[in-house]
Amino acid sequence: MIGLGLGLGLGFNSPAAHVPPPATNTHPEFLLQTEILHLGDKTSEGNLIRAIALPWFEIVDCIDRSPEFLFQFAQNPRKFEEFIAATYERAGFEVILTPQRGDLGRDVIATKKGWGSVRFLEQTKAYSPGHLVTHEDVRAMLGTLLTDQRASKALITTTSAFQPGILKSGSEFERFIPHRLELKDGVQTREWVRQIAAGRTAE
Repeated sequence: MIGLGLGLGLGFNSPAAHVPPPATNTHPEFLLQTEILHLGDKTSEGNLIRAIALPWFEIVDCIDRSPEFLFQFAQNPRKFEEFIAATYERAGFEVILTPQRGDLGRDVIATKKGWGSVRFLEQTKAYSPGHLVTHEDVRAMLGTLLTDQRASKALITTTSAFQPGILKSGSEFERFIPHRLELKDGVQTREWVRQIAAGRTAE
């Protein structure tokens, strides 16, 4: 079974975590051009980010009202990376958005420090319906995980779905799921985002 949450029962520490989502009639193409995060200090892996509450909640509202909205990100995959990065930041993580080139297989790096610290390596796949994440994509992400000794878990988050057999019992990936590898398809991504917007973890 694939976990829907971030794992380890982590809470939500962002000071604006309970801002109510606004109703919106914003056109999808326009909404995906809005700025949803600020780039902060540059690190050796990318830029620290800070989410902008209102645009993030407007996108969440669109996803909640129309699940197909997620597929709009296929037109702008970088915006999906930014949205996922902002979602981790809303969940209380310190978040790095990696460069578009030379990202070493990681689009987002999300860290919680202190007792029980974690470091998540996230790869996003903004795909249209029917465009599936492949076995090779998942193997590559496992390789990224194994080359980062500080990493707790690798994640792939997609707007679409995974090829048949990837999530099947007895697959080559089964022993890594869910503690070292988490795979979220479009349905699970929507639920994860909703729960973060509501200020609670997934069970």
